[in-house]
Amino acid sequence: MNNADIQKYGKELKDVLQISTSPVAVHLVRNDEEIPEDIPHIGETTRHCQMVDNVRRLGTAFYATLDDQMCKGGASVMGLTEMSPKLKSGEVYYNLNHFASLEAAKATMEKVPMVDANSIKAVLYAPLEETTFMPDVILVIAKPRIVMELSQALLQKNGGRVNAGFAGKQSVCADGVSYPYLTGEAGVTIGCSGSRKYTEIQDEEMIMSVPVDMLPALVESAKAMFGSYAC
Repeated sequence: MNNADIQKYGKELKDVLQISTSPVAVHLVRNDEEIPEDIPHIGETTRHCQMVDNVRRLGTAFYATLDDQMCKGGASVMGLTEMSPKLKSGEVYYNLNHFASLEAAKATMEKVPMVDANSIKAVLYAPLEETTFMPDVILVIAKPRIVMELSQALLQKNGGRVNAGFAGKQSVCADGVSYPYLTGEAGVTIGCSGSRKYTEIQDEEMIMSVPVDMLPALVESAKAMFGSYAC
């Protein structure tokens, strides 16, 4: 696939499934990679979930480094930095009264998907139908019906099941980016307290993430199942 292919797939996916906002292309820039010169720096400090939400609604494209990531928990699961001891131990969520014991909080945090710390130097974000870089992962924030159709299209050729492992924690970052990046599998997640507080993700929306390698077959199946798209 080249950029023209990916942009075409992004437009087709959005049109065929009538997704009201853009699927979001995300690429984790490894330390041995260069940040593309045509991608602007975000120029402000905000949260990863807000970045994804802004891209899908406003059509912006940019890169963000660790210093731009307001939520260091999100930054850490995507490999930009070490996770803080208090977050890793579960203490943060225990003190927020999200768990009955510190042990329960720690047991949950131990299962959060995490890219190796300090292996990533920046994250690229763009609407899928306009991206000029090769994404690792595509995030779709949409109503459950669309997530259902995406799931059906993913399974149309070879069958199987779609993962839906989540804890309502580290959702748009760990579940949405790190899980498919590490496993090569698509995933579904429901959002978390932070992403629902700081973004415009609606109560009736959820998140699906798909590794880019699955994109051609996904679009082909979606077109076959839910209506053809005239290029």
